[in-house]
Parts: sequence; structure tokens; C-alpha cells
Amino acid sequence: MRVAHIRERHAPAGAPWRLAAALDSAEQPGTWLDLEVARRRLVARQPAREHNSALFRNAITTLDELLGRGLRIEAIGELVESYTPSVEDDDAVLETSDLAFGAPVLRPPSLRDFYGFEGHVAAMWRRRDQEVPEAWYRLPIFYFSNISEVRGPGEPVWAPAGSNELDYELEVCAVVDTPAHDLDPDRGEAAIGGYTILNDWSARDLQRDETTVRLGPAKGKDFASTIGPWVVTPDELADVRSGRGYALTLTAAVNGQELSRGTWEDIHFSFGEMLARASADVRLRPGDLIGSGTVGTGCLLEVKEERFGRYLEVGDEVVLRVERMGELRTAITARPSS
Repeated sequence: MRVAHIRERHAPAGAPWRLAAALDSAEQPGTWLDLEVARRRLVARQPAREHNSALFRNAITTLDELLGRGLRIEAIGELVESYTPSVEDDDAVLETSDLAFGAPVLRPPSLRDFYGFEGHVAAMWRRRDQEVPEAWYRLPIFYFSNISEVRGPGEPVWAPAGSNELDYELEVCAVVDTPAHDLDPDRGEAAIGGYTILNDWSARDLQRDETTVRLGPAKGKDFASTIGPWVVTPDELADVRSGRGYALTLTAAVNGQELSRGTWEDIHFSFGEMLARASADVRLRPGDLIGSGTVGTGCLLEVKEERFGRYLEVGDEVVLRVERMGELRTAITARPSS
């Protein structure tokens, strides 16, 4: 199942996001089900649903609200499976081409970004003429990013003040959809409701200065994180499980030129291990985001000299793609005047 925040592409500014699930049947390819319209219609047909299922009891507005009610993402499947679209002009069924997509979680309680791919980690340490620290192989390491600047598909990004070295980072992101505390690594993935794509933007010049002080990252990272276009539930990926990840290809392109390519199955730590580390002695909350870290070759810092020659500039378009998970597009614009 794929779940997304949607609104009509030409909706008025400030129109609220609505929650939808992909139908993608052979009969209706590229269509989405407006979950609140479908819920109301099903309740009208069978009022007892409101009493028998928490999913049908209240209006469905956003995924954030649904998680706040204690429902898990998989619960949406009950509604999708119950609804049979009418043959003609069903206003609960929406065409992908008519829709804009928002961040899959609009206001995440937290964003922990890990450092999970050895290919990327080793490349970073080679730049310093050093070996990967032994501790990296033992401990899933992460930092807290800035949840106030989480953006969705199509929302522009710009270099922060004082930076001329804007970079993308190609990652996968897990969405926690149930409270969790002190998880076991073997059971950590049971707390994941789905996965989405993450672009963990970096201002390399600011980051370089900050890391010399060995605190942070701070202003080199906190200006933007982009997620989307939707959440894909784990059952959609189960048949390509491989090692600690999945046999799915990740790519990044700038202005149509592919610059990065890697595979999720190369990850050194599983998401279960990362969630165990994240939940040690603390409580994870529904809506928390867990980033994988950058896949090998997944940023300009690794590949620009041989493949692109520069960092990102105004007018560039960055497209991250993950098999079965869609694509995440971002335009690079000038920093707005304050």
C-alpha cells in the first residue's frame, strides 16, 4: 500500500492536505482513493462501521492525525479493501496527473538521520586520509535534524546564508507508526509503518567549518530536509528483501544527468538495528522519522569532480529515485530575501 498527502494541482493557496491511498489496479492505473470521501460513503452505506472500527469513527484528515489517534498505517488497508469505486465519475477516485503531493508526514516529532552505508562512510574518511573508525562498525551512529524545515515533493530548496556548496544526499527514510522503547534489533522493524525517500541536504562549506570543532552538524544541515512522495508499507517490498535491506536501486540525477547509483541491500545496519539504537532508553513516537544515511556515491561530495564538476546552483533540478518508492523532485532556487 502507498499512502500520501494530496490536493488538486491547481487548488487555492493554503488548501489543506488530504490523505489518500494508491489504487493502481489494472482497471484504474495511476489513481488514488481520497480516504475521507471513501470513509463517509462507506459509513453511509453501513452505519455500524463507526461503532465497529476506530478507523471509521472520526474524519480522516492527515496521516499525522491518524497516527495521533493510535492507529497504525496498515489500518488504512481496511478502508481501501472495503471500498469498491463506482464505474463512472467516482469523486473519491483521483488521477495522479491532477494531484500535488505533500510531505508524507507533515509535522514529524523528530528526525534522526543515521550513517548506515559503508561505501559513503569510507569515502568520507578517505577524504581525510583516514580509516573508518572501529566504533562505526559497532554502533549505528545518528544525528538529530531540524523538523521545522521538513519539506515535501516539489517544494524548493536554497543554499543557506553564507554557503556556496549546496549538496544533495540520497537516502531512504523509515516512518515509525507506534510508540516504542528499548527495542530489540530483531524486532525493531516491527515499529516501522512504511518507508519514503529522504534528501538530507548539506551545505558542505558550513559543515566543513563546523566539523573542525567536533560538534554538530548544525547550520550545514538544519536548513532543509525533503521527504516523499509517499509512504510505502513494508509488505510492498517483502519479496525483494536482501541482507539487511532490500534489493532496490537508488539513483540521483541533476538536470537529467544521473550522478549517483546504489542499492539498499548494501546497508551495513538494518533499520531494526537503527531503531534499537534510537529507542535505547528513550521513547520513539508515531511519526518519528529514521534516515538510513547516504548510499554510496549518493552525494556530490563523493562524485562531483569526476561526474559534475560543481555543487548545486540556482536553476538546477534534483531528482532522487528509489525502485518501487517513486521519485522526489526538488528545484534549487535563490534564497528568499527576509
